[in-house]
Amino acid sequence: MSIEKTDVLIVGSGFGGSITAYHLAAGGAEVVLLERGPWLQTNDFEHDFLLGSSYTRAFDFVVGDGMSVLGGNCVGGGSVVYFAAMPRAPKFVFDRHGSIGRRMWPSAISRDSLDPWYDRVAESLPVSQQDWRDVSYSGGLWAAACHHSGRTANPAPVAIDNDRCTNCNWMMGGCRFDAKRSLLTNYLPAALAHGAQIRPLHEVQRLSRTDDGGYRVEFNVIDDEDYRIHTGSGAIEAKIVVLAAGAGATPVILQRSESTLGTMPYAVGRYFSGNGERLNTAVINEDRVRDVLGLSREDGVPYEANQIGKGPTVANWDRLDGSLPEYSRYSLEQLYFPPGLGTILAQVPNGSEPAWFGAEKKEMLKRWRSWLTIFLMTEDDNEGVFGPPPPTGNAHRISQQMLGRGPLAYDPTENTRHGWALADADVKEILERDGIATVAPWTNDVVGAYTVHPLASCRIGDDPRTSALSADHELRGHPGIFVTDGSAVPGALTVNPAMTIAALAERAVPGIVQAARARGVDVTYGAPAPDGATSARRGTLRLVPSRTGESR
Repeated sequence: MSIEKTDVLIVGSGFGGSITAYHLAAGGAEVVLLERGPWLQTNDFEHDFLLGSSYTRAFDFVVGDGMSVLGGNCVGGGSVVYFAAMPRAPKFVFDRHGSIGRRMWPSAISRDSLDPWYDRVAESLPVSQQDWRDVSYSGGLWAAACHHSGRTANPAPVAIDNDRCTNCNWMMGGCRFDAKRSLLTNYLPAALAHGAQIRPLHEVQRLSRTDDGGYRVEFNVIDDEDYRIHTGSGAIEAKIVVLAAGAGATPVILQRSESTLGTMPYAVGRYFSGNGERLNTAVINEDRVRDVLGLSREDGVPYEANQIGKGPTVANWDRLDGSLPEYSRYSLEQLYFPPGLGTILAQVPNGSEPAWFGAEKKEMLKRWRSWLTIFLMTEDDNEGVFGPPPPTGNAHRISQQMLGRGPLAYDPTENTRHGWALADADVKEILERDGIATVAPWTNDVVGAYTVHPLASCRIGDDPRTSALSADHELRGHPGIFVTDGSAVPGALTVNPAMTIAALAERAVPGIVQAARARGVDVTYGAPAPDGATSARRGTLRLVPSRTGESR
């Protein structure tokens, strides 16, 4: 069997994969990117939840033991299904100790040192700061409730073209109006323009070493309709491998590769973080919205606008205060979570007992237009651990699309539960003041805790005992393998992590270029933003190693 060869093989097309693919291809390297999911175009994004629609094709929902992970499964990865909120992590995050009792992040990385790389991402997508004219009505309601309770509220920075946005609130199933600036609109087309090859429905299984010091990457080809079916297999050899399959899949690939690569760092598949996430649903009292907050829509309805607008537009950041003790800092963000899990896991406020079905839940569902969902991002203890990998893929596939059973185990510590309790109480105090709403957290009884922002399962750090990667994202003991997805982030960020994952990927590229050049790849570093902008690039030149052949 003939084995295909390339300079760089990238696994996954989310932020970590797309950003590295663009820069390496623009620098002259031969790049092949393998993506597990399908390649959906703008017109493929459908406004329904039927099996086989873009909604089920583009997601990967893996149920573990105590934790379930919802992520992207398509070309563009999580950027296709995210809500495009792009805040930068607070300064205190980089000094967190977490469960190890000392600073988790590498000494080389702080908020100040990462800011130039944040700037590059902001220019490339681009990211803009919304004002109050841009927020959704549900965001405005959340802001009014925060103000009424003596709190502040902030329009969130987003990667959204508000001139294109129709406020359809189907962002989680992909944007058919190209208003959401997913990677399909910037880094990926730019990578293609520079010769990168993107191959959808290719699920990487394991890595092994080649005689010349490179790596062989084995994959299965996945059926376009039933992801349980493999229609073929193959292998590609590369001098550099970049793993960016997501925090729920990258460690599984490495664990499965241990028999062929050799011993993995201890932290591979450990220290998983769900970004401390939790959801609360409030059932709004329409009369109190009018009488207490003085709000109404043009048609005279006080609220009933849960489904109108777009994802997070307003956040409360009062508790993002570095002077507060660890595990007591969090953000509270208005969020539209569409039907499906949002209706199953949402709880009846003041119900007789926690339940995900029953008469009380049925009555609550009748008022779904009056719901307001609040997304809590707290500080957890990195409790997640991945067990033995399944035979193929990152999970045992249960349904033909979307649903699987994975090897992740998660038992929240008292620290994590303390953060959840504080944030739950804060939401309740804000929204139940003067009878505006009744509030209850989602249940953990059905699928355990849950996250849409998995992190830290192969994290960077200075200490080999507690980090899988060095500060430049190279896998310890395995030169030439880099990890640039959310699994590299050391711990919970207390805000949406996409901006930080992307900034870290931008920061990692010069080191990957340097490693590729050392392995004989003729590649340089210094490409502008995907649209040709260069102002943010100039801000990072002093941070780039001098041996990357950068073009200035």
